[in-house]
Amino acid sequence: MIVRARRAPPVLVCRKCLKRSDEGRDVGRALKSELKANKRDGIKPAKLIVTGCFGLCPKKAIVIASGASLARQEYVLVTGRGEVPRALALLGGKRCE
Repeated sequence: MIVRARRAPPVLVCRKCLKRSDEGRDVGRALKSELKANKRDGIKPAKLIVTGCFGLCPKKAIVIASGASLARQEYVLVTGRGEVPRALALLGGKRCE
């Protein structure tokens, strides 16, 4: 049986990075609010899923990913709340640079 979700694909964020970062709480809140603000008509907003470590462990950044970015083997690093909209745009399908 195949089932299709009635919401946008989830965004994954590393739990360890969120805890270790000074701005982890702010970035987590910004991610959630930005996902809710970017919802499309008729589709529920994407969920923010806190995962285990991705194995990258940047010193002062938070690792986020989506299904599309993982398929391209790309991760996005966020260091502050102001970078969240651009990071979500990169996860949506544009190539990360």
